[in-house]
Amino acid sequence: MWLGTLPKLQVLSLRSNKLHGPIRTLTIKNIFPLLRMLDLSSNAFTQNIPVWLLKAMRTIDHIMEAPIDEGDEYYEDSVAIVTKGLELQVVRILFLYTTIDLSNNKFEGHIPSVLGDLIALRVLNLSHNGLQGHIPSLLGNLSVVESLDLSCNHLSGEIPQQLASLTYLEFLNLSHNHLEGCIPQWNQLYIFENNSYEGNDGLRGFPVSKGCGNDHVSEKNYNVSALDDQESNSEFLNDFWKATLMGYGSGLCIGLSIIYFMVSTGNTK
Repeated sequence: MWLGTLPKLQVLSLRSNKLHGPIRTLTIKNIFPLLRMLDLSSNAFTQNIPVWLLKAMRTIDHIMEAPIDEGDEYYEDSVAIVTKGLELQVVRILFLYTTIDLSNNKFEGHIPSVLGDLIALRVLNLSHNGLQGHIPSLLGNLSVVESLDLSCNHLSGEIPQQLASLTYLEFLNLSHNHLEGCIPQWNQLYIFENNSYEGNDGLRGFPVSKGCGNDHVSEKNYNVSALDDQESNSEFLNDFWKATLMGYGSGLCIGLSIIYFMVSTGNTK
């Protein structure tokens, strides 16, 4: 409980320990007033992600300007951060660089929608947990997020269209969930490769191999067009042979008539 009362605490890293069990709710006012980097990864925390902790971090996002004192713009100590699929040692951390890493735990339940309020968030890693339900569309509010990893959970439903508006997003991993439907085919989501979506058998569209949306329409229209062409060709051939047979029959009748006329008049020369 006393951790939340530290007035100048900006970075809290408890990763790779043997911490376990649920994180109990704290009702202290002004808890974690300056916390902007939270790393609880590779432990054994259970139950739901603590919403109260995320709400505490939300208070810093309303201050989008760096401090006047240049000496306070950076946190000087070295911190390990998993971002864009890589573990990096960051020595100088910008004042506004906000990260949350809760990966490799046993968290359950839904992804809290309050994450969409953390508008200064740069890195969000919730991978390798037991999270369920849909991806909140409010994550589309994370306008400066650069790395988003929700892989290896039990997430279902469609990928929210709002995620396509995350123009700063450089790393995305939604693999090994139960997502379905069409991958949004515009803006940022169009640049990621198949490994960002693999392990979701219900997903369709680029870059996975299955067709999606307009592809079905195009394929249907193509098939209908092909059938129309075949019917047109068949009708043309029928008309052609009819005309040919009619012409042949007419010519034969005229020829026989001429021969009959010549024979009947005795003029065979």
